[in-house]
Order: sequence, then C-alpha cells, then structure tokens
Amino acid sequence: MLIERREAAILIVAVALFVYFTVASANFLTVANLQNLSQFVGPVAVIGAGEVMLLVCAEVDLSAGTVFVFMPFVVYYANQDLGLPMLVAIVVAVIVAGLVGALNGIVTTSLNVPSFITTLGMLFALDGIMLVSSNAAQLTMPTSGTLSNIFGNYGWSEIIWSVVLVGIMYVVLNRTRFGMHTVAAGGNLVGASEAGVPVNRVKIWCFVLCSALSGLIGIVDATRITVLDPGNPGTQEMFYAIAAAVIGGTALTGGSGTVLGAFVGALVLGVLFVGLTIVGISANAFVLILGVAILGAMIANVQLAKFAQKRRMPS
Repeated sequence: MLIERREAAILIVAVALFVYFTVASANFLTVANLQNLSQFVGPVAVIGAGEVMLLVCAEVDLSAGTVFVFMPFVVYYANQDLGLPMLVAIVVAVIVAGLVGALNGIVTTSLNVPSFITTLGMLFALDGIMLVSSNAAQLTMPTSGTLSNIFGNYGWSEIIWSVVLVGIMYVVLNRTRFGMHTVAAGGNLVGASEAGVPVNRVKIWCFVLCSALSGLIGIVDATRITVLDPGNPGTQEMFYAIAAAVIGGTALTGGSGTVLGAFVGALVLGVLFVGLTIVGISANAFVLILGVAILGAMIANVQLAKFAQKRRMPS
C-alpha cells in the first residue's frame, strides 16, 4: 500500500503544495519559475541523497555543503593555475571531494570520533582553506563551451543531473549488496559486524559518496552562477539537504531511509520557497515553515512506521 511507504506523507504534501500555488498564482507554472524551482531542488536533492546514505548507517556529514561550495574553487585552481583541461579539472575536483569524504570516514570509524564532530571540524577547515587560497576574493568559474552547458549553463542542467544521480543512488541503496550492508550497519551495528558486514568500510564509502555527490553538484551549480563566493560556507545547502532527507522519511536513528523521499523532500522545500515568493509572502516565513515541516514529518514518520509494523504483525 502507498500509505505504508515512507515517502507517502511527504508526497501527498508535495502534490497539495503544487496544486495550491498553481491556483494561487498564474506565474507559478511559467517556464522561468519552474526553472528557478528546478535550480533550487537539484543541489538539495543530490546532497540529500548523499546524506541519506550516511543517515541510514547512523552517521551525518555537516561538511557536505562546504564541499559543495569549495570544489568549484578546486576546478578553478586546476584549470587556471595548473593549466588542466576543464574536464580533467572537474574530475580532479570530484576526486578531491571523495578524498575529503574518505578522511571524514577514516577519522570517524578508526578514531571513534562522532561524525558530527569530525565533519564539523572539516567544515571549518575547508572554509578556512577556501578563504586563504582565494584571499577572500570572489572568482569567476571558467567556461568551456559545450562542457559548460552540460555542467550548468543549460537552464535545466541541475534538475537533469539530480534525477540521474538520485536514480543511481536509489539503485545503490535498494538494489545492491552495498545498500543492504549500509542498512544493516545503521540498524544493528553489532549484529551486522557479527554477520560479517565490513561496517567501517561501508561507512567510509558512504562518506566518500556523500562528498563526491556534493562536490559534483556544486560544480554544476557554480557553472550556472559563474561567481565563486568564498564567503559562503555552504551551511544553508547542507541543512536544506538534511531537512529534505528527514522530511522525506529517513530516520535519524539509522537503519532506515529513502533516497526517493529525499528528492520529494527537496521538491517540497523548493515549492515552498519559490511559491511563497511568487504569492508575495516574505521568504522569512520559509524558515518558520521549514522548522514546523521537520517536526511534523518526524511525527508522521514515526506514526507511519508504527502503522506499518501493526499491519505486519499476525492477527
């Protein structure tokens, strides 16, 4: 049944909000507005997909937003200072993002430092490197014709990238042995270890995936915007992504999560943000609504989980 799926509640909310703003304003369904909506949803959904992998195995990455902002700087340095072709520079930046995730994972699993602390430290470290390396000055993202269109200049690039990447992560989490191990690591750490699941290795790879996804979609977003701002630590993107994951049905306690739900959660946030602006309501109200939405989603998720559990119990 649809009601038993973790995405059910937020999907109903998404449809209701879309219908409401469509009726409330004739400008909501314009091409320009839908493009703005897609550009909000894309990064949040992709970073959210990475966060889902970590939340499922009972970890979190607070540095994902900073990776999102910093990797375009790496592309700039690799292309402008080292003279690497743009495609190679992009590949290098994604690899660097993955290495940041690997470091987060190794510190968390090997040294038993809570991921909250590990990634908080990485957030500040990357922010500092970004500020020092750029002398706190804005830079301009390099362009390269067709490649730039693929990586952001085309108005729908971000939503296309997000659909592809979220689709891949959906398959990884739900259709692969790695995904099964990820759920096991978060659901029952001791039991998973005793069953032979390489828990630490799984968690490290989840950190790598989260950072690599964040870095890649950050490059796409920066190619569209063109301005690289070292004064932006990326915390807003990170919190939106975690919020999307949570309201989409991913449990903060580990062992349960949905990449598709995170995508729908990002869509809800985007519809709210863009819709409130279209109908003339202050964007400040978005923050209040976001807080209520997170709390409401958590309550709904708990109740849906209880409902599903009761249905599975024998009469």
